[in-house]
Order: sequence, then C-alpha cells, then structure tokens
Amino acid sequence: MKNRTFPQRCTALVSAALLAACGGGGGADNGGGSAGCDVPSQSAWLRSYMLGSYYWSGTAPSPEPAAFSTVQSYFDAQLFAGDGVVPADRWSYIQDSASYNQFFGDGKTLGYGLFINGLELQLPLKVRYTEALSPAAGALARGDTILSINGRSAAELIAANDFTVLTPAREGDVLTLVVDSGSGARAVTLSAATYTLTPVPVSTVLTLSNGSKAGYLVLKDFITQAEAPLTAAFASFRAAGATELILDLRYNGGGRISTANLLASLTAGAAGNGKVFTHLNYNAANSASNRDITLAGGNGVAFNRVVVLTGQRTCSASELVVNGLKPHMQVVTIGGASCGKPFGFNPVASCGSTYSAVNFESFNALGQGRYYDGIAASCAATDDFSGVLGSPTEALTAAATGYLQTGACVQAAAAGRPHALSAAQRSRRLGAEPGERRGMWAD
Repeated sequence: MKNRTFPQRCTALVSAALLAACGGGGGADNGGGSAGCDVPSQSAWLRSYMLGSYYWSGTAPSPEPAAFSTVQSYFDAQLFAGDGVVPADRWSYIQDSASYNQFFGDGKTLGYGLFINGLELQLPLKVRYTEALSPAAGALARGDTILSINGRSAAELIAANDFTVLTPAREGDVLTLVVDSGSGARAVTLSAATYTLTPVPVSTVLTLSNGSKAGYLVLKDFITQAEAPLTAAFASFRAAGATELILDLRYNGGGRISTANLLASLTAGAAGNGKVFTHLNYNAANSASNRDITLAGGNGVAFNRVVVLTGQRTCSASELVVNGLKPHMQVVTIGGASCGKPFGFNPVASCGSTYSAVNFESFNALGQGRYYDGIAASCAATDDFSGVLGSPTEALTAAATGYLQTGACVQAAAAGRPHALSAAQRSRRLGAEPGERRGMWAD
C-alpha cells in the first residue's frame, strides 16, 4: 500500500457497477449475509466477508472470533490499524439497516432536524443548520446560540464531548432547549419525527459587483432525491447567464457516487462528457471490479470556474467531486480542509444491520487521491455558523464572491482565523455529529 502506484484502469462498464447502496455486496465473498443471526454465526460470516472484500484484507487483523462477545467488537478488531502512511481505518462502520435504507433509499430520517457546531468543541454552541421539513424548522434558525439542552448547559455538553441527546430513539422523544436568538433566552421544545429530507435547500443566482453572475447552491446529501432539483438548478443558472459557480458542500458528508457524478457532470458541462470522473480501485481479490466512472449527461458551456465551500464536515463523495473535477476545470476551495476520506463502500446487509467496510479507494483522472488529512482549502475562511446560507453577507458566501470578483483570497470580516483541530476533534472527524451521514457508496 505504501508504495502502490496508480492502478491500471479496467475497461469494465459503469453500468456493471456494484449493487445499490441500500444493500447487496457486489463481488464480495458471502455478500448475502450471515446464514444465522446468533453471534457466532454472524462473526464467522463477517470474518469471511472481510477476508474477501475488505480493502486492506491481508494486512488488517483477522483474529479468531471466539474471543469476542459482540459482532461490533469483532468488527472493530478486524479494522486496518494503519501503516505509517495510511492512517488507521476510521471510516468503516455498522448501522441499523432500517435507518440506513430509510435515509439513502426513501430520503427520510428520524430526528429533530437540528444540527450544531459540536465538532469544534468550543463555545458558543450554535445552531448551524436546520432541515426544512423537520421539527426544528421555524422553531430555530442558523446562528441561534444554544444555552442548554435538556437541562445540561452548553459548556457541560462541550466539556463532555457528548451530543447524543440530539439523536432520538423513537418518534415523540422530546428535546428541550434554551436558546438566544439575540433578544434574550427563550425555551424551545422539539418532538422527534420522521421527516422528508431536503437535499438541495438553497439554489439562487448571485450578481457580482462586476456585473457577472454566479450560480449558488447548497447540497446537503448525495441521495437520488437530490438529482431532480440539481438538474433544475443548473438549468436555471445557465438560463440566467451565470458564468461562475459556487457549490456549498460545507455540511455534505457524502452518499451515492452516481449523484456525485451527476453534480460533476452538470458542473463540467458538455465539454466534460466522456472524461474520467473517478477511478475506483479494489483489493487484489476483487480487481475485476476496478473501474473508471466517466462524466456523462452534462450540457451547456462549462462555467469559468467552480468555487466549492468546504470544511471538516465535507466528506467522501463531496471530496470526490472536488478531486474529480480538478483535472478538467479550475476548482477553488474556500473554507477549511475537508474530512479526508478517499475511500468508499459497497454496503452489505446481514441480520438487520448494514455493514459499510471500506471496499475501494478513489483516484481522479490524473491518479491523484490519498487526501487522508483532507483536501486543503485554496482560501482559508472560517464558518461562523451565522447568516443565511447563500446570502452575500454570510461569511463563506462572502469569501467566495470576493474571490470571484478579485481573484484573491479575502477572509470575510465576520469570520475568525481558522484554527487547527484538536486531538479530540480529529478522533471524531468521521464519527459525525448526530443526524449526519458520512460515506461514499458505489451504486
């Protein structure tokens, strides 16, 4: 792994891609799941699956399962420990299949729809995002300061690095917050519900000071429900005469490669059709699955350049878009370094759980990848978790429009200087905040 060169490309057709993200294993040994759901049976199946399909099979541990009392502990014991160049696997995970399928299949989720700046582990604790159709919509707004949640102060929650209260166990669970929206403290009560996701919550055209126009959109999740609004947004951008593009992926943890490919294709325009978007590289036992995925379906003239707003929550398929477009057009990233996940999954379901163990690594058309520490921002700017996303006065949006107008990196006045991540933050970078979904799935 340490000295591996860019893998030779396979001629396999994209249409022969692995099974959809909502289940299936695509070339994996025992991808159909365990024959029995007792712990010994599941562990035996899991060991066989990891030996056949895990990206680091042969270099990762493969202990005897008898010493492990739970499937989760045995799964964790088989993860790649790192080799001094590639870090330890912090990406693989197990999730309840019903929740997984609901999110990535149905475009719905159980929750409050409230997202905070928990990864920063610093005061003030703020509302950074609310889902448009969730219980939090209307009750809370981006920039609200959270003083307490269920009786625990914001300082206590940050000191404990514990935000699990934001993840409900069932519909009807109640969350009581005390917040300050700028006019004093007020109480807000939210009741957990299953709500429909809004993957493209903002799409607008911004007029720059030089008279040129920039299309701006927020993409929250790479799910199939994003594809129609994405296509419509790009049509409206080009109809309005936008020659620049701002993609706000600061809170996008990833998802389906097919949706990421659509976004990249729409961005590159007709000139990108047929060009390599990404190459997926599997382990030696599954090298027949190695493939190029090409840009397709783009139309219209390419934008002059694309500015992507990024940060530590920009992960996986979002990073794939940045890396995949770089060989084909000017890509500028503004914000902070991304999360650092050039790996992806072909999830497999077994006994009510979906296993996302790393199956492949991604590279762009020039063989570039391995951004294990994240993709550094071209222009550093800090999200202050206030202001309406897409507003010319919002910190990262202002930094993006400033760059498009001057060609220089200008830190927005409202934003402070970016700071290095602490050890605690780095340990959680892929362990997303409650409600977040991180990953990249071949489908």
